[in-house]
Amino acid sequence: MKQVGLISTGVLLLLLGTVAPTYAQERQEQEAQSPKQEQQAKPEKQQAKGQQKQEKEQQQQAKGQQKQEKQQQQQAKGQQKQEREQQQQARGQQKQQGQRQAGSSQRPQRTPQAEARQRAEPALRLSARGEGRIPDDRFRSHFGRGHRFRIGSPRMVDGYSRFQYGGFWFGFVDPWPEGWYYTDDVYIDYVDGGYYLYNPYYPGVRIGICVVM
Repeated sequence: MKQVGLISTGVLLLLLGTVAPTYAQERQEQEAQSPKQEQQAKPEKQQAKGQQKQEKEQQQQAKGQQKQEKQQQQQAKGQQKQEREQQQQARGQQKQQGQRQAGSSQRPQRTPQAEARQRAEPALRLSARGEGRIPDDRFRSHFGRGHRFRIGSPRMVDGYSRFQYGGFWFGFVDPWPEGWYYTDDVYIDYVDGGYYLYNPYYPGVRIGICVVM
């Protein structure tokens, strides 16, 4: 029995002697491989960090570009608004100039002969304001702003200056305004209880006239 025990103990020691060096060798190999794996892992980590950093920089650049584009769009909108305002101002100025020039551009051209004839006319002989009236239906059909005509040369009738239009004779209650011509387009209107002669080229000015019966 003692021999068997001794043999078992010897076998056990032999096994331990065999296993221990093997385990130590494996451990040494693992320890030797660990630095290599760590060295291999370091570049990968560094590369991943570099990619993340690059992505962040690209994102920041994209945000900066977007911000710059927004600023450019806002500037473009501001310029467009300013251009529209300038165009509106220019149109308003052109309209005002057109309105100021409308009178002179629409007036008939004055020939030297017409001006000489105008100056050669004798001074108007004025009449007292009469009480003659034009029937309403005749007035609507021949008189008012929409019915313009030209007097031509006034005539002397019974010692007074007269002109004829729409089947009626008219006398002058007020003097002929300076700058008006007998060849201008005029119209007759009933205002403030009396008849007046208007020249559309001279707004605000009128001549008192009367219906001669």
